[in-house]
Amino acid sequence: MGLLGLNLTCAVAILLLLFSTRICSAQLSSSFYNSTCPNALSTIRTSIRSAISAERRMAASLIRLHFHDCFVQGCDASILLEDSASIVSEQSAGQNRNSARGYEVVEEAKSAVESICPGVVSCADILAVAARDASVVVGGPSWTVKLGRRDSTTASLSQAQSDLPNFTDDLQTLINLFNRKGLSTRDMVALSGSHTIGQARCLTFRGRVNSNTSDIDAGFASTRRRRCPADVTKENSTLAPLDLVTPNQLDNNYFKNLIQKKGLLQSDQILYSGAPTKDIVTEYSKSPSIFSSDFASAMIKMGDIEPLTGSAGEIRKICKAVN
Repeated sequence: MGLLGLNLTCAVAILLLLFSTRICSAQLSSSFYNSTCPNALSTIRTSIRSAISAERRMAASLIRLHFHDCFVQGCDASILLEDSASIVSEQSAGQNRNSARGYEVVEEAKSAVESICPGVVSCADILAVAARDASVVVGGPSWTVKLGRRDSTTASLSQAQSDLPNFTDDLQTLINLFNRKGLSTRDMVALSGSHTIGQARCLTFRGRVNSNTSDIDAGFASTRRRRCPADVTKENSTLAPLDLVTPNQLDNNYFKNLIQKKGLLQSDQILYSGAPTKDIVTEYSKSPSIFSSDFASAMIKMGDIEPLTGSAGEIRKICKAVN
């Protein structure tokens, strides 16, 4: 081989090495902080357990916060950014306003991690770990969280408004929203199972419980109407548990409720309206272990949505503002 051929071969080899290294550096890994912040996960866990011990409902809020983050620009902690001169916050989107919560809990976990490893652990990773830890605290499954996400320096109110599900969405709209994020219909039903914990505001179920439609149990609707009347002229901030039976336990009771026509939200009950979701609801109602396994798998898959890695984005000093 001539000198020119040798040089070309070396050049190609170097390019391939650089390309493969770049691919590897862009991959998330459960061991990402093993050397740079070995106590990161235990520190986050302590903070999250403390917050949920103080308020059980916070478990649902943290899982939902991770979900609402990943569906907008990917899992980049953009939902945590507040309004500023350069940011129009996603927190004011209809799907988040007065309902998304837990921001201060993530900020406290971030502060705890910053005290031991400043400038190392991203808010996006803290949010992903917090969702897993929240599930475990309320009896749900655990899973290995892949790490290495970086934080966005932007937010998108318009994408939050268009890409986050609404409580009035029909089944095909929900399926399409999840499919566009790389999540299957089965993933969607499994993730919807997080509604076995948490609470909903009166405005999200007022129309449903006061309409006496055929897809809602009459007794269930009557009970809910007592604290959420049809008079829309009255401000009503009443909260109701999404699962009346075990509202603070991440289990499969949510799916049993749907079969009994006791889904509080239209977007929940519609999962039992027909193919292709009705059979999955039935399967999960009969097998808590299958639901638990699928929920963990879907959470891992959701955490992989368009993360910022490598040199993209930044590691925020605080979660509510860019550096």
